[in-house]
Order: sequence, then C-alpha cells, then structure tokens
Amino acid sequence: MFRFVSFVSLALSLALPAIAEAQDKPKQLVMISFDGAHDNALWTKSREIASRNGAHFTYFLSCTFLMNHDQARVYQAPGQKVGKSNVGFAKSDDDVRTRIANIWGAHLEGHDISSHACGHFDGKSWTSTDWQQEFMSARMALRDAWKNVGEADKEPTGWQEFATRDVKGFRAPYLSTSDGLVPAEKAMGFEYDASLVTKGPTLPQLVDGIYRFGLPLIPEGPDHHPVIGMDYNLYVHHSKGVEDKADSKSFEDRTFDAFEAAFAKQYDGDRIPLQLGFHFVEMNDGAYWRALDRFVSDVCHKDGVACVSYSQAIPLIAARGKQQQG
Repeated sequence: MFRFVSFVSLALSLALPAIAEAQDKPKQLVMISFDGAHDNALWTKSREIASRNGAHFTYFLSCTFLMNHDQARVYQAPGQKVGKSNVGFAKSDDDVRTRIANIWGAHLEGHDISSHACGHFDGKSWTSTDWQQEFMSARMALRDAWKNVGEADKEPTGWQEFATRDVKGFRAPYLSTSDGLVPAEKAMGFEYDASLVTKGPTLPQLVDGIYRFGLPLIPEGPDHHPVIGMDYNLYVHHSKGVEDKADSKSFEDRTFDAFEAAFAKQYDGDRIPLQLGFHFVEMNDGAYWRALDRFVSDVCHKDGVACVSYSQAIPLIAARGKQQQG
C-alpha cells in the first residue's frame, strides 16, 4: 500500500507542473476575417462554418455593395470621379435586401461587422479628412440601406444604433494606409484597425487608443516561403493570380498545412493570436475556402482555443497586459 501511495504521489507531482503550465497559458486566439463581404452565397457559407464550429468572424464590408444604381450615381470617394468604384456596386435592390439580411443575421450571431470603406481605393495619400469622408459614406450607406431599397418598414429594431455605433473596426483596401488614417479612425469612434502586415503573429500595437492588428507572414509550401496569411496572397503565390482548377486540391492542402503549422507554433508556444484573412471570392476553384473550413473545423474545438472576432479578442488581449505601445 505504501509503495502504491508513493507511486501515485510521484505521478501527481510530475503531472502538476504540466497542469499548472497549461492553466497559466492564455487562450490561443484565432481571428478569421473577410474583406468585401458581398457575395450572398458566401455570407451563407461563412455563417454556416462559424455556427458549426462555435466560431465568430469579422466581416470588413465594402459599402458600395449596399448601393443600388441611384446611390452609385452620387457616391464619390476622395480624389475620384462621381460614381466610380474599383469593386463595382450591388447588382440589384434584391441583392442588397439579401445582403443586409445577412449582415443583420451575422450581427445577431455575435460576428463583427466592420468597415472596408466603400469603393476599394488606395488611400496611401489620403488625409484624415479624406478618410473621414469615406468612412461617413460607409456609415450612411449602412444606416440607410433598408430605406434605400424601399423597405424602411422592414428595418429591424436596433439597426440604426448598430449602423452608427457598432461598426468598430476597419481594414484598408490593399492594406494601404497613410498618416491620416489613425486620427480619422479615432474621430469616427473606431476601436481597432487591421491593416498592418507583420513578420509573424504579433500582439497588436496600441496607437492613440486604436488597437492596430497585422496579418502575419506565415511559411507556406515545400520551400516554406513566407506569405501573408490571406487567400489572395496565397492565390498569387500559387498560380500568379490566374485560376488553376487542375491544381486546386494541391493548393488547398498546402494552404491547410500552412495554417495548421502557423497555429501549432503558437498553440504550443507563446500563444500569440493568429490572424488569417479571406475574401468573398473563391479563388483557384475554392481551394482557400475549403482549407478555411478544414482549419476552423479542426482548431476551434481544441482545449484552450477561442475562434473570435477582433472585438472579442481585444479584452482578452488587454487582460494579458502585454500589448505593444505604439
């Protein structure tokens, strides 16, 4: 009996440090985001992936996809002609109706609806006033979306508050910023920006009250080439930005392996949040969305992992007390 008790005591003494170490580690945060947020079929698909895996995503909405023909004729971005957009406009009023129903549904499900501005222009030379002009265009397009498609009577209770106060984050088109961006974000009441690129996963910088997040470079492929953790950058790396359906499965597997390796390095290490970005476009025959589905289905169920929106991540990161001051 003594020998048995001693053995149990020894086993517990060896196990306790490992248990304590696991409890001391912060949650591994995984933040999945989407730029554009326009294709309604992909709204449905992304929400289903999230629901199935207990995840919350961030949608960076391009506001021209809330604009029908009449609004498109009067929209003007800083330094651009009236009615111009690099990503186009909504196909029809019905297209907008479906999209705003998806936006509201995602909001109620706890996802972040954030801003990708409007016409997807490069703001590298924009002043703070320019950025604020574009942000205000986005806010008004979202606020008035139901009315603009003739369905003001169907606008959900709380939509106005949501549209004017609950859009708290921004990602710049082309990840292109200027010195005027942070002051404009602060003036508009934003809490975070996700427009940076970092050498690897890092904690956000806190700049003048704005949390600044960066998509990381992650090793990919047999040569471990560093690529921004975003579908478009993988698309360019894999097929030079040209559709290659024949190699779609190979691209999917390579992407999934890169995501898993980037995750494992943090999960088994310092648990720096991992950020991955996508677009509402299925490039290379859907390779990157299939990799996304596999990845989320795998990691979001693991112990000590939280697949969260940027807004949900901020208090968890702040609690660590290690955010970098900018």
